[in-house]
Amino acid sequence: MIKVFSGLILTGLFCLTTPAQAEIKLGASPLATYIDNEGEPARLNSIVAEAFRRMDTDVTLQVMRRAFLGGALTTGQLDGEYAFISLDDKQSNALYSTPYLPLYLYAASKRPAVKEIKLLPQLQDSRIAIENRFANTTQIRAVREVKWSRTPTTFDAFKQFADDRTPLLMTSALLIDEFNLLLLADNEELVSRSADALITSGFHLMLAEDTAANRGLISTFNDTISQMQSDGTYNTLLGKSWLSKDINNDGIADYITSESVFHDTTPPSAATAYPLDSTRPAAASVYMIDGNRYDNWQDAVNALQALTPAATQLSLLDADIYEKIIRQW
Repeated sequence: MIKVFSGLILTGLFCLTTPAQAEIKLGASPLATYIDNEGEPARLNSIVAEAFRRMDTDVTLQVMRRAFLGGALTTGQLDGEYAFISLDDKQSNALYSTPYLPLYLYAASKRPAVKEIKLLPQLQDSRIAIENRFANTTQIRAVREVKWSRTPTTFDAFKQFADDRTPLLMTSALLIDEFNLLLLADNEELVSRSADALITSGFHLMLAEDTAANRGLISTFNDTISQMQSDGTYNTLLGKSWLSKDINNDGIADYITSESVFHDTTPPSAATAYPLDSTRPAAASVYMIDGNRYDNWQDAVNALQALTPAATQLSLLDADIYEKIIRQW
């Protein structure tokens, strides 16, 4: 069951109820396509809610402004945070899950030359748009090589970039992909990005109190997430055709998908699969489709019931909101 409330501090509440354990109250601040309470896509909400559903644990997910989140944690209104980004320092008395979704921040540009950039110091003295959710973290505040142009929201960061007020944008790989889908649908030239992620981090579940019960909860959450990553659930919830992760512990990333998401006939590669860990694909990579293993690409293709051209995939960013940006592109 999902409930939505509004108020000064609490801007949204998502409640899944199961009969097994006491309710856990978790909070997070908004981030486009990741965390939302107003009916827009919210991938992290969906991932965490599904994990707790499988864990038979009641959970309430509250979406609130960043300024109020710390106070709610301090006063005990919340048991933890469900989208802690490890760009911030971890608290010594809190518990953290392993990263349940990596966060890769790339430099994006209208110019293909950005594809040559592999390290942040190569952009020294450059002016780069970045939204506050990333800019106000400990790690990025410490970056002195570049000139950050901070914006309050994802939309404002993309608008500043699109208006050429900054030549570069620093944002997540997933958000660049979603913006490119809007451009693709309008037959516009796509945004290019740096050769590698310039900053790598991850989203974690954080529980404010270090107790035996919470340690058990974190352990169960980690195990549940691992299963969701390998059985195609993540593909569906993230809206990604291919993910990669070492499934069989051979040190090589394997390809993961589900029949429920878009595909074309092109084999996945390290460039097209979103990595869930640090391993890289190789010739020995296997293919996982909805939890079933296939040892080669042809068997994987045969197992996929319908191949839909990836160009028909819709962006998770609101096309109406971004319409003016796209038209001026």
